[in-house]
Amino acid sequence: MATLGRKKQKEYTELTVREALAKGDLFTKLSTVVMGLGNLVRGQIVKGIMFLALEIYFIIFMITTGVESIKGFITLGTRTAEEYFDEASQMYLMRAGDNSMLCLLYGITAMILVLLFFLVWRTNVKSAYNAELITKANGHLPTFKEDVNSLFNGNIHKLLLFLPITCVLAFTIMPLLFMMSMAFTNYDRNHQVPANLFDWVGFKNFTELFSSTNGLATAFWHVLGWTLVWAFFATFLNYILGMILGIVINREKTKCKGMWRFFFVLSIAVPQFVSLLVMRTLLQPNGGVNVLLRTLGIIAEGQSLPFWTNVTWARVSIIVVNIWIGVPYTLLQVTGILKNIPNDLYEAARLDGAGPVRIFFSITLPYMLFVTAPYLITQFIGNINNFNVIYLLTAGAPASLAYFNGTAGKTDLLVTWLYKLTVDFSDFNYGAVIGIMSFVLSALFALLTYHRTSAYKNEEGFQ
Repeated sequence: MATLGRKKQKEYTELTVREALAKGDLFTKLSTVVMGLGNLVRGQIVKGIMFLALEIYFIIFMITTGVESIKGFITLGTRTAEEYFDEASQMYLMRAGDNSMLCLLYGITAMILVLLFFLVWRTNVKSAYNAELITKANGHLPTFKEDVNSLFNGNIHKLLLFLPITCVLAFTIMPLLFMMSMAFTNYDRNHQVPANLFDWVGFKNFTELFSSTNGLATAFWHVLGWTLVWAFFATFLNYILGMILGIVINREKTKCKGMWRFFFVLSIAVPQFVSLLVMRTLLQPNGGVNVLLRTLGIIAEGQSLPFWTNVTWARVSIIVVNIWIGVPYTLLQVTGILKNIPNDLYEAARLDGAGPVRIFFSITLPYMLFVTAPYLITQFIGNINNFNVIYLLTAGAPASLAYFNGTAGKTDLLVTWLYKLTVDFSDFNYGAVIGIMSFVLSALFALLTYHRTSAYKNEEGFQ
């Protein structure tokens, strides 16, 4: 009988709330109003009390805080801070008003808690119906101790995933929802809290982003264009040059392979931000490179190469510096893969009269692309959002040639522009819009590209 009960219990875990409401008895249906009632009636006292306690706590929360927080989310505040004269102290004081940012944050938190309570409510109804069916089948109704023990056996995945999911919800999903919500408000430099309130504006900010008559739109398309150009060259130049360097080092005729690899690995050991700041200093108008060129007589005294003052020079310099920083990583990435390409393929190609170039394009490159296509996609997305290289080298300069009231420089990427909009100019609404668009573009590119790669469509191709 106990075995029957356990089998039934396993089947009942797949039950739905709709089925419980349609076929459950009176106590199961009353559990939709008084949580835990179905479990209490059937002897699962601790579980029933826990469900009931959660419901009571949720009701108290909604009465004291929740309803007001959701209302604040809808209105984003109604009272602004104002000055008034205090008769007692004979002084002018400030009366605090609503804080739109806190209204937004508390409202999102309250709605997440409502959603979580709904999931607990569903679990409560299914648990009540589960207990009812096991009781009717004269099966073994699990005690609270048995439920706890199951978390270390059959349900250990729930125990192990509880903390990570909680942290993701609290530190990833909620902040993302908070920042994305700002894209639908007018929270900019003219509506700063707590002195002022900001309001919901719907899709107005997105409309401005794509409006041909708006400075924001002009800035967005120019910055987006440079972002894509930068990501393309930063990804594929590093990849191709790193692969060629790996092939040269791995040749049989190359001497001291370990030494060459050590030199490139040594460059990786230097923190990236240190390398970038050193290069930024060396390429200044009075930096080491220009001083050396003047000393050698290559450029006239008092002149300097415009590494950071000319737009084209600045962009090319960024790409070249990134090659110097990024190629060693690609070298390490491809070295192991190159060693795994079967030598039989190369021997057969040489017997057929193929030269080094033909072998590279017919064997090495296709094999490498097949294996590293997901890596290339992640590198491309990473370069779209590569904050360090751009900000530490140029900070978006040349600053004298800027878009949208000076918020975006000629070498700014979307991610560095977003940073400036929020940190330097307090245009949080536009920053949130740029952030959403960056995510959409990155996600679409990654999904569409990966589904077209041979690594996805032909997994067994090189096995």
